[in-house]
Amino acid sequence: MKTSVPHSSKNIDEFRRPPEVVMRLARMGSFHQTRLSFMRTLLRRLKKERWTFKRAVWEINDQGFGRAVYTVYGPERNYSLVAFSHDLPDSMRSDRVIATAWDATFSLFDGIPTTSDIDRLQDNVPKQEAGRISDSELSLSRANRSVRLWQHVIENLSAGKQPDREQLESVGYLIRTTAVYGSGKFGAADRLTICERPEVSGPFQVEMLSVWLTRTFSVDLVEHIAKVQGGDKSVAIEPDLRRRLGVGNSTGLGMAPFLVNHPALLNNWMAAREEAIARVRSLSQASNDEVTEFKKCFERAAFNVSQWHSEHPIQIEKLKDLNADLNLISAYLDKEKLIDDLPWNRIYLWSELNLSLEGQELLVSLLLEPYGELVDDLTQCMDADEHLSFFIDGAMTIKKIKSIIENQCTWATSVDYQQKENRARFWYTSAEKLEPRVGERFDEPGVEYEQPLGVGYFIKQMDEAIRSWGDEKVVADFLIAHPEHRHTVRRIQNLIEYPYSEIQDNLISAEMLPIDLLRCKLSFFGATKFDPRSDRWVRICMYQDAPFPHELLDPAP
Repeated sequence: MKTSVPHSSKNIDEFRRPPEVVMRLARMGSFHQTRLSFMRTLLRRLKKERWTFKRAVWEINDQGFGRAVYTVYGPERNYSLVAFSHDLPDSMRSDRVIATAWDATFSLFDGIPTTSDIDRLQDNVPKQEAGRISDSELSLSRANRSVRLWQHVIENLSAGKQPDREQLESVGYLIRTTAVYGSGKFGAADRLTICERPEVSGPFQVEMLSVWLTRTFSVDLVEHIAKVQGGDKSVAIEPDLRRRLGVGNSTGLGMAPFLVNHPALLNNWMAAREEAIARVRSLSQASNDEVTEFKKCFERAAFNVSQWHSEHPIQIEKLKDLNADLNLISAYLDKEKLIDDLPWNRIYLWSELNLSLEGQELLVSLLLEPYGELVDDLTQCMDADEHLSFFIDGAMTIKKIKSIIENQCTWATSVDYQQKENRARFWYTSAEKLEPRVGERFDEPGVEYEQPLGVGYFIKQMDEAIRSWGDEKVVADFLIAHPEHRHTVRRIQNLIEYPYSEIQDNLISAEMLPIDLLRCKLSFFGATKFDPRSDRWVRICMYQDAPFPHELLDPAP
């Protein structure tokens, strides 16, 4: 859909939310998927370039165990998901990272695997960390069934009936991944070897492709088992119900430090998102078609929220607020005409005064929906050459770096870290699984293994150390005397070019919620139905309502 009018004559900077508004954990922990999210970016490319699909191998026995291969064919290259289904005793089924067996395991192969390739993968992929893959593979993953829904769907399909819609939608997936590894882990191809390929150059495109094909495998597998059990009376899942099945995911602290450890990448994700929002807010007018499209998306979002449930007290309260917000938005749409006089900016400013953070962030995701031609190009800006942000400018004056701290780091320097609650926690890496963990600083051992994720604390320490230095001195002089501040200097200097690179909250506070970090990252993936199981791990749904491979070239969007 084309944008009906040009931007407002006002400077777009007036509509861009600054980092001090956006980069706060409470807001980041309320983000929703948008049309810039990585799953949607991938599917638009596959559809536009007319990628085709084939289930090339199906060696699954009557019990539902065996192997399969799904290949997608692109303009220049092909990729294949090699899938293995296992006989997993209930006693061994676990979503925790310490699990050693799973219902299904997968690898995304670069190209089309031979039988010997599949045999090699069958010897290694089911072992996950205990096995090894090669640079012919781009990812390694595993998943478990949602047992109750899995059995419910098979029982109904084998009897010639459709599964109960309410039960299917309340879960939203047949299978949930517990890890999708890429970028060189366990022998897989390093990202540098494939980052020049347009189809996987964007963030996490390999992983998103793997999960999308995993979704198809999960549905094929239950239909296969139902066919074996029910014979001629069995049926397949109706297309509209099939679309309501996504892929679940259980994500814990292993993902949380990513946003801190990749500041340039985080900046580019955030900057693209905020630029998209600013572009839409700056529109002087909206066409009738664009308003209609927005209202359709709002109704669809309201329905999806009605299907979003959680047992965690924090999310229960947020959902309560969100449902109230939806009623307020609906009333606003009934009385306000979204045609002239900066309509999208007006509704956004109204949301700041009337909606919770959860409602505000749902609204901004909906604002982008009618404006693909205006904002989709920003997905090309969401990768980052992180080596460029590694350099320290030793010639920068002390006066300049003091100015950056004063103007962009008050969120860090204003905290009193002498108060125990402000440095109550510490991040470390577990010896057992080499996974990130959070410890209680004053109650648990291991502080000597602390990882440098408390960025605000380090900025405050450096600020105190640099105050006595004369403005005419340079950073190199300071770091010769205080080499312990090298990593902090780098992060502070990065703020000049990457203003959205730092989370402007205390990541070692007693009040810090790791699930806010998880929610933020997963929203960029395109996840929905965030369901925290504690303050440290969350379940989500991916690709719900997305097309399946065989539907990709259908005329409908």
